[in-house]
Amino acid sequence: MAWPDPRPLRLLVIRYRFIGDTVLAIPFLRNLRAAFPNAVIDVLAEPVSGDTLIHCPYKNELLYYGPRLKGEAKRRASFPTSLWSCAQMLRARRYDRVYILRRSFSSAILPRLAGIPHRVGFATEGRGWLLQRSTPYPDKHEVECFLDLLRADGIPVVDTFNENWSDPATDARVAAALPASGRRRIFLTAKSNHIAKDWRPEHFAAVAAWLISERACEIHVCDTPSNTAYYASIRDRLPASVQSHWHDWSTLLSLGQTSSLLRTMQAYVGVDTGLAHLSASFHVPMVVLIVPWMIKRWRPWDTRHELIIGAPQASGPAFASIGVAEVQGAIDRIFIALPPHS
Repeated sequence: MAWPDPRPLRLLVIRYRFIGDTVLAIPFLRNLRAAFPNAVIDVLAEPVSGDTLIHCPYKNELLYYGPRLKGEAKRRASFPTSLWSCAQMLRARRYDRVYILRRSFSSAILPRLAGIPHRVGFATEGRGWLLQRSTPYPDKHEVECFLDLLRADGIPVVDTFNENWSDPATDARVAAALPASGRRRIFLTAKSNHIAKDWRPEHFAAVAAWLISERACEIHVCDTPSNTAYYASIRDRLPASVQSHWHDWSTLLSLGQTSSLLRTMQAYVGVDTGLAHLSASFHVPMVVLIVPWMIKRWRPWDTRHELIIGAPQASGPAFASIGVAEVQGAIDRIFIALPPHS
């Protein structure tokens, strides 16, 4: 097969659930577009996490599918919420090929029900018989695992770099609202989607107070609005004299709009979560608290980073072993490599 393939094929990429994994699909999408420059490439994603790809130029359309979780009651939505209704939507679009960037059995059944003739995915969950091309899911970075799906289909991988985009109108709104203090802007993420990966709020408060007082920084946070009280508990632990340098955007920006804020940051400090991968896609230097078993597959991709590794605990959060001074030292190592800030 000669590449690029000039045919106007209709291709589908399935990557619903999880913000971080959705962002890590960008190198895959770029290489897929390079291989099929005239194809329609649609992405099936979940609401919220899929919004990280709104401005991705390598796709044509972003489709939403919100599968009901186990035990969840039927819910009203403007997008399919059942496997069958999603399959019907996809069948009407008559795709030629699908690339399944998920490992569940249901995500391989879906394109089969949709009648997509050429299906490529991971040989996991006993679903190899549902696929025309498959590859193992090896113990390596998620970006490389996604790219293996292209290799399994004979498609060349020409590059692996990270990138992302934001909305110019939101960029201007964020720029106008940023404090003109001349301080470095630090993005802080203190809440994980799993309590085992949380650090103590008082530790984050100590780091934030040090960054403001000793390293002349402004702290910016932007998380789901449901975590607003958690971040307020950190802010309230700061000395009153420095609280004006703490800025919470959580009720002002959606996840899709957070990109406009992240692209202005000089560094990221926080736990390993979807916002960490979103920051890395804008090449923000990072200090990330991470558990050992996540390092190989989900460490920051293609950006300067320092990893603070939590020790497994018999009980309690994995990051209980991490001290404030250890995080401060990693931040200073990141700062040394940054250009002077004025």
